[in-house]
Amino acid sequence: MTYTVAAVVGLVAAVVVDLFVLRTRLVLGRVFWCTYPIIFGFQLLSNGILTGRGVVLYDPAAILGTRLVHAPVEDLVFGFALILTTLSVWTWLPRRSAGSADSTRD
Repeated sequence: MTYTVAAVVGLVAAVVVDLFVLRTRLVLGRVFWCTYPIIFGFQLLSNGILTGRGVVLYDPAAILGTRLVHAPVEDLVFGFALILTTLSVWTWLPRRSAGSADSTRD
């Protein structure tokens, strides 16, 4: 499996988890999209440093070849998937805990 395929699978899985499994629906909200550029900026900075200095190397046959600030675009897609999944779980956990606390009161 190429890094490109892994990134796309990760992206689809993250969106499915957000919309259908946890039902947090972050990708449908304005707050998520207004704050994501902040995360994206830091992702570009860290990826640019790591890939630009050769700390992280990619097999050219496993990526598309398009880069942004030295990092392959797949890194940005994969990073989006990781952030969306983390925020979805973080948003979902307090709701889950609140629901279980309510059921113990009965």
